[in-house]
Amino acid sequence: MRLNLISKLALASGLVLLCTIALFAYLNLRSLKGLLLQEAIAEADRVSETIIRTTHNQMLRDDRPLFYKTIQELGAQQGVERIRLINKTGRIIFSTDDAEIGTVLSKYSEVCGVCHGGPQLLLTASSMHRSRRFFAPSGEEFLGITNAIYNEESCYTASCHFHPEKLKVLGVLDVVVPLDRMHSLIVAYRDRMLFLTLLLITLTSISLTFFTQKLVNRPVRELLKHTHMLSRGELDGSVPSFANDELGELADSFNAMTLNLKKAREELEGWGRDLEQMVQQRTLEVTRMQAQLIRSEKLASLGELVAGIAHEINNPLTGIMVFSSLIQSAPTLDPALKRDIETVLRETKRCAEIVKGLLEFARCAPPQKAPCSLNEISDAALELVRHQILFQDVTIVRQYAGRLPALHLDSNQIEQVLVNMFVNAGHAMMGEGMLIVVTGLDQKTATAFVKITDNGCGIPEANLDKIFDPFFSTKSSKGTGLGLSVSYGIVQEHGGRIEVESQEGVGTTFTVLLPMHPAPSASLPAPDDAGAESSAPA
Repeated sequence: MRLNLISKLALASGLVLLCTIALFAYLNLRSLKGLLLQEAIAEADRVSETIIRTTHNQMLRDDRPLFYKTIQELGAQQGVERIRLINKTGRIIFSTDDAEIGTVLSKYSEVCGVCHGGPQLLLTASSMHRSRRFFAPSGEEFLGITNAIYNEESCYTASCHFHPEKLKVLGVLDVVVPLDRMHSLIVAYRDRMLFLTLLLITLTSISLTFFTQKLVNRPVRELLKHTHMLSRGELDGSVPSFANDELGELADSFNAMTLNLKKAREELEGWGRDLEQMVQQRTLEVTRMQAQLIRSEKLASLGELVAGIAHEINNPLTGIMVFSSLIQSAPTLDPALKRDIETVLRETKRCAEIVKGLLEFARCAPPQKAPCSLNEISDAALELVRHQILFQDVTIVRQYAGRLPALHLDSNQIEQVLVNMFVNAGHAMMGEGMLIVVTGLDQKTATAFVKITDNGCGIPEANLDKIFDPFFSTKSSKGTGLGLSVSYGIVQEHGGRIEVESQEGVGTTFTVLLPMHPAPSASLPAPDDAGAESSAPA
């Protein structure tokens, strides 16, 4: 069974108090018993002296009947058990107990042993040495005191006496008193001490319990509760302030420790969140860089391969086109073969265009940068495509940022990039829809951007990572799959990047991001529609 703090303190204090009071009561009772015994001896001695002085004249006159009567009356008083008179030979010549009269006592008896018990006869002795304690057969305790009757001058000069002068002691007066009153007082005092002890222990225990509960147990419970909260990780609680003592200082220390732990945990959580965000950001950057590196390596390898293949194919294609043209213009050509020759020329020209695109992809010439306006480049690209049949039913919306700073770009290459993206958007919308072109600045990353948004068929999520790969195309019969690859290489040469967002069935947004390195001069003026939203069918 587990005892709480109050029970332990009360039990320990009660035991200490009980032992202390018990020792005090024992010593006090012992001292009181000695004092009462001395008082009883003194009282018995006074009774003996009173008897001797009262009966002195009667003994001088040898008036024995009156002398015996006086002793009988004094012995009948309360508090006197027995009085007897013993002569010098040890004979009891008178006693309040008639059965003892005439009995001779030995000099070694308790009464006579006071004076005769030693090697020499004692003529005088103190009251303590003249007293004795003994128990009756009934178990009652008595106190006896002997008092010598000396042969004074008035005794041996009296006419009635025959005692010689050289006789010093005529006899002994023995008075026996009961000690029941002394025992009654001791028992009463013991009971009173026991009651006071129990009362004192009870009051002390109650007081200790109350003050311990208020001053010790309650603060300790609060501290223990707060410790359990800390062990569970709950750092929002606090210990209430106590008195200005050690427990109060301990409570303040607990509160300060809790506050420091809370701050430390918040800092650790903040560091954890920041670290997690940094890890995620770095992971994305590393993934993007790895993807760019892989794509760049793939493009470089393919470029070398394509350049060799294109050069090897270009010469035979040239010969085919020359001889096909000669055959077509020959007057001796069978009219039935003319259509076949036209098909050969058409497909040869198509192959030539593919070879041209392969050479452009392989060359990836370094950009010839000069200060130019991104808005003007976008307008020039739109002018090239807006009159095509593909854009006849497409609404073009321009949302240009006003007064963009001049950028160091190769305007022809960037225009080629935008044309490729506009054409891809037109194919995705199947010649009908809305094309939104947005330009602007991102001050945080110091980049200028062009967003091209269409509401076409969108790109499946599985193809988003492949659209910049060479020869990848979602068009089954048209295109070479080199347009976005060439565009990607051009933007990368400018130190930028291309981002794409698409949802199948909703539309696609391509964002061309270019580093903002403005020309030494001020910003170039925007076109008339810059900074305003324009919408018109192509």
